[in-house]
Amino acid sequence: MKTLYDVMQLLKGYGTIIYTGDPQADLELMEEEIRELYRLQFITPKEYAAAVLILRQKQSGKKK
Repeated sequence: MKTLYDVMQLLKGYGTIIYTGDPQADLELMEEEIRELYRLQFITPKEYAAAVLILRQKQSGKKK
């Protein structure tokens, strides 16, 4: 997993599509959903760490 698109595809695979019109809110909701998938053990620790890293980089305005 390397891009925001990859994170979105991961969420989509579990039936979650997030679009509120507010990019910052979208990132926050995606992180909450990723956390919940990890808590329920649907995704691996590696997937969780990669997804959270990508989302936090986007939230802070960094590329990738």
